[in-house]
Amino acid sequence: MDTIASLFSFITTPVSWVIVQFHSLYGAIFGPDSGWAWGLSIVSLVVLIRICLIPLFVKQIKATRGMQALQPKMKAIQERYKNDKQRQSEEMMKLYKETGTNPLSSCLPILAQSPFFFALYHVLSAIANGQTIGVINQSLLESARQAHIFGAPLAAKFTDSAEKAASLGASITDVRIVTAVMIVMMSLSQFYTQRQLMQKNVDLSVKTPFMQQQKMLMYIFPLIFAVMGINFPVGVLVYWLTTNVWTMGQQMYVINQNPTPGSKAQDQYLTRLLKHVSTHGDVKGRGKKKIVAAIVAKGPDRNDNERKFITALTKQGLAAQADGSVIKSAEATADADAASGGAAKRQQPKRQTKSQRQTPPKPSSKK
Repeated sequence: MDTIASLFSFITTPVSWVIVQFHSLYGAIFGPDSGWAWGLSIVSLVVLIRICLIPLFVKQIKATRGMQALQPKMKAIQERYKNDKQRQSEEMMKLYKETGTNPLSSCLPILAQSPFFFALYHVLSAIANGQTIGVINQSLLESARQAHIFGAPLAAKFTDSAEKAASLGASITDVRIVTAVMIVMMSLSQFYTQRQLMQKNVDLSVKTPFMQQQKMLMYIFPLIFAVMGINFPVGVLVYWLTTNVWTMGQQMYVINQNPTPGSKAQDQYLTRLLKHVSTHGDVKGRGKKKIVAAIVAKGPDRNDNERKFITALTKQGLAAQADGSVIKSAEATADADAASGGAAKRQQPKRQTKSQRQTPPKPSSKK
């Protein structure tokens, strides 16, 4: 781990500078040697990084949506080459290339955070070894070594010896309890985030390599964090637990506001939207109107959730419009008549019976 962290030493100075700036702020409130001052500095570093990564997160969402849009084509390839796995993989790769999609797009935020993660690890390792690093001078080094989070030093690890923990002013029992709890929380938050994605925000009606990848990540990532976590300093555990909580909250927001078409989350969203329309008689909010407009534009290509939504609107005497608004069906009919020129339907003559057609007309009487 130290070797990997040293590869990202080029970003060590910027990371240490950001931590020191936040520490000067929190130190004035909690005291410069407080665990709260140093712990909140790391939390603030995470928040700052994740805010900077929001454009990348948006790009990730768009790429994921692109993968979802390819589900029917991917299913067709699977059925066509179900007995030829090699040809199936080749056709999948060809489809990805033609559409510009990437099945590994869900890993982008993690990859982008890696330099900061390992740079922070490098900084905390130096603090644990009593070495100055980046902009952390001797006085800041002594302050960081005195900082404890729930009794565990900022730079302590689960695998540290009792002597190493004692040199940092703590007992090995406190260190292992705190780090074990944080490792479990870190792994569980990662698992819940991925499980939430799989259960609510993925179209499970189509089995594709993308689906298998997501399912695999749901189990592999928490396991990786659990195994590697015993070698992470407490400060790094704070960093990764914070970024997991951020990711979980960010994903909850996306699932609730812009769910994947065909997913369970979309069904729940459209149910809430239907109640909203029933209450207000129209769609309130630009985001909601955008989703309704997209459903209308799909026409016969709507999925089951979207068809159910349109049918429910119709039963309530409502009709969704191309601009995302909803009007009463009678108004929709009137608008259609006006668009066709307002021409009234011609009244068809009454159909005569057979006896009426065979009976000759009576001659008119003349005086």
